[in-house]
Amino acid sequence: MTDPAPGRTGFEFSRLRRRPDVEAPNLQAWDAADALLLDTAAADLSAAASEPARPGITVIGDSYGALTLGAAARHGLRGIRVHQDPLSGEQALDANASDLGLPGVFTHQPLAAPLVEGARVVLLRLPRSLAALEEIAALIAASAAPDVTVYAGGRVKHMTTAMNEVLARYFGAVTAGLGRQKSRVLTARSPLPPGQLPEPAFPVSQQHDVGLAQPLELRAYGAAFGGAALDPGTRFLLPYLAEARLARRAVDLGCGTGTIAAYLALTRPDLRVLATDQSAAAAASAALTLAANGVADRAVVTRADALDPLPDSSEELVVLNPPFHIGAAVHAGIALKLFADAGRVLAPGGELWTVWNSHLLYKPALTRLVGPTREVARNPKFTVTVSTRR
Repeated sequence: MTDPAPGRTGFEFSRLRRRPDVEAPNLQAWDAADALLLDTAAADLSAAASEPARPGITVIGDSYGALTLGAAARHGLRGIRVHQDPLSGEQALDANASDLGLPGVFTHQPLAAPLVEGARVVLLRLPRSLAALEEIAALIAASAAPDVTVYAGGRVKHMTTAMNEVLARYFGAVTAGLGRQKSRVLTARSPLPPGQLPEPAFPVSQQHDVGLAQPLELRAYGAAFGGAALDPGTRFLLPYLAEARLARRAVDLGCGTGTIAAYLALTRPDLRVLATDQSAAAAASAALTLAANGVADRAVVTRADALDPLPDSSEELVVLNPPFHIGAAVHAGIALKLFADAGRVLAPGGELWTVWNSHLLYKPALTRLVGPTREVARNPKFTVTVSTRR
């Protein structure tokens, strides 16, 4: 994609990189929706820059820094509060800020009231999940300045009229701007007073029968992929985990809302489980799931990019239901990254148990990156394999 008039804006989108996320010719660190958001909000961003004593700018969902660093470079803004759900997004933003000579212009914040308190301008990359959008909208309406303006942008192919409806539950005025380069911005103003706001909806909870003495209870925040539903691939995998090797500890890699971690802890009382996910919402949800199932004393959650905190050849058992997308892009790169990191941390003889969509044909990659791979089970949609570290 061509950089939109870098000389005019003083900020070159093309200098942004995705690392530590997968980098490939068909994957880039910005898109036209980022440029449209900055252009649409330009007057308000300039006005905020003229009043540096007032906290005012919040950025939510910035993939790799286009919004945060673009706002800082174009308008001289500092003190920008930023929330990115993926840890890799935070790391990419930090690296890009350093590369572009813009360190210290922002702070990372969790999705909580301090992120938006007093905010007058919010730049939001629309999440694909309506639940995630609802949680964000509720937070802004409850905690931002009464005169806040929310600029919520995305690619048209990922936007629906339901997004307008979600925002309208929390703001008195919601308008849609003109499309540009297959992108559009929704603008929300006039947050509703507390008495008119919906009751808090998150976290949500569902119970699932997985063949145990007690239902498995899943809890989820809005941005956790799949919410509190039980992923069908994971459901197919669970009963086969009885065949996994005996171990002192297991790792639930890419744990999501904690289904596998909780199941392992419930079915193997002597096992200690480490659940990891780079998503802040997933990690927080998994912690609630473990507590809800009474296994928080034997299973812990850490937010991490893949298995970065673990040393080489340190684990006996890793279980993974890998994602097949990076953001909105369908791409095998993230699964291959997770396979390789599992291969790194597994000790000789250690096992990686994986469930994947059968059409993805991951077996050769698993054999190459981990070790000999055996098909354990298969149905028309999913395949379960075990790979043994050489």
